[in-house]
Amino acid sequence: MNIQEALYLFEYVCWILASVAVAYPLIYSLASLGTRKSYYPTAHKQHKFVVLFPAYKEDRVIIPVVESFLQQHYPQELYNVVVISDHMQDSTNKRLAQLPITLLRANYENSSKAKALNFAMDHFGRDEFDAVVILDADNVVDSNFLTEINKVFDAGVQAIQAHRTAKNRNTDIAVLDGLSEEVNNSIFRRGHVRLGISSALIGSGMIFNYPWFHDNVKHLVTTGEDKELEVLLLKQRIFIEFLDEVYVYDEKTQGEKAFYNQRRRWLATQFAQWGRVFRDLPRAILSGNIDYSDKLIQWMLPPRLILFGGIIVMGCIMQIIDWPLALKWWALFLIMGVTLCLAIPNKLVDDQFKKSINKLPLLFVMMVVNLFRMKGMNKKFVNTKKNGSSTL
Repeated sequence: MNIQEALYLFEYVCWILASVAVAYPLIYSLASLGTRKSYYPTAHKQHKFVVLFPAYKEDRVIIPVVESFLQQHYPQELYNVVVISDHMQDSTNKRLAQLPITLLRANYENSSKAKALNFAMDHFGRDEFDAVVILDADNVVDSNFLTEINKVFDAGVQAIQAHRTAKNRNTDIAVLDGLSEEVNNSIFRRGHVRLGISSALIGSGMIFNYPWFHDNVKHLVTTGEDKELEVLLLKQRIFIEFLDEVYVYDEKTQGEKAFYNQRRRWLATQFAQWGRVFRDLPRAILSGNIDYSDKLIQWMLPPRLILFGGIIVMGCIMQIIDWPLALKWWALFLIMGVTLCLAIPNKLVDDQFKKSINKLPLLFVMMVVNLFRMKGMNKKFVNTKKNGSSTL
């Protein structure tokens, strides 16, 4: 085999891999279509919740968020709001202490969300609550949030992911970040559960059976605690439900630097987690654990932005070298475009979206650079600063 033949073989193998990476989201995008809603009957019992707000240097946002959550239309004696205050100002802690909540003060040298969650569980017994809710310090929910969660939990569901969505669209980066979140909701959550496969977790808006969480939280050791929780749940064959109509409003990243750092950490935790568990794939397949097998395959896929940009780059290269071979790359480009169009909610395709598209080439370059700067990021906590921005 000469050099030219080897290059053509390499290009073909790349196309096969890219085709698999394009087919996966296409299947789930198609499954996400339609207006079918989950229905859960009125609960027979009102369960007791503990609501955890890990808060690292979140002085700007934590107080109004907690005050908002306390407006729940749910018996106050049946939910306990817990703020794990880490490196927050004394003035903030004093104001929090005046609210009807539990305030836990931590001061870790190397902080992480996993440490905060473990710290909270150390303060409560295994049987004090029925379910645990995990929210970020900037998350806002509707006043019927616990009532709706209670319906699902009462029906026997042990793990739930609520519909996290953007509460701000004040910059081009925030618009694209919110758009990416909704594409993930369509593909990795709504599309999955409609095919009977567990939803992906997303780090906040998560609800778990409390005794299970109390027993398993000790296994969370990295900055990718949501992915660690997924592994624990799916290996134990616990289904993760997605509640499409129960919203958690989340502040999106607003600048290029914040986006770069956040995606760098996410990439590092995704590949690090897959590196720890990839050996499980043959066993998961042979044992018929479809949910866990799907998750491991999902973690093998490149980020959408890199995949989309890579397809364009390969199409342009082959257009110059041997244009007939470029056609199959442009076909993938079209299929990927259709997949994204199916996954994007119509309400987000507006003038703000059209204006923000010019940022995509910059974000693609940033993501490629991130691939070479992931070392150690899965063990290093990087806080995304919140400004309290909201368009609600």
